[in-house]
Amino acid sequence: MNQSVVVGRLVRDPELKTTDNGNPVTSVTLAVPRNYKNIDGEYESDFISCVLWKGIAENTVAYCKKGDLIAVKGRIQSRVYEDNEEHKKYVMEVIAEKVSFLSSKKKED
Repeated sequence: MNQSVVVGRLVRDPELKTTDNGNPVTSVTLAVPRNYKNIDGEYESDFISCVLWKGIAENTVAYCKKGDLIAVKGRIQSRVYEDNEEHKKYVMEVIAEKVSFLSSKKKED
């Protein structure tokens, strides 16, 4: 079974892109705090890459910004590519099946 749930804060504002065949997509990075302190007494975070497609991508771009708390449910996928210097790069990312917006919006006066 390949199923993952990640809850964290957006590292930057999501930006909507469109593939060559017209599908909307966005890539986001979530800062996910660890539940224990390091030797200096500080909490560290992991940075998890997530790919959001179609309506999930459009809604996330429309309603979320840097710092918002979201939950991403999906599958983990790995891929390999070569950078400009022809070095192989290995990437693990969560391909979203569902996104939940967890930040509460404050009322503006």
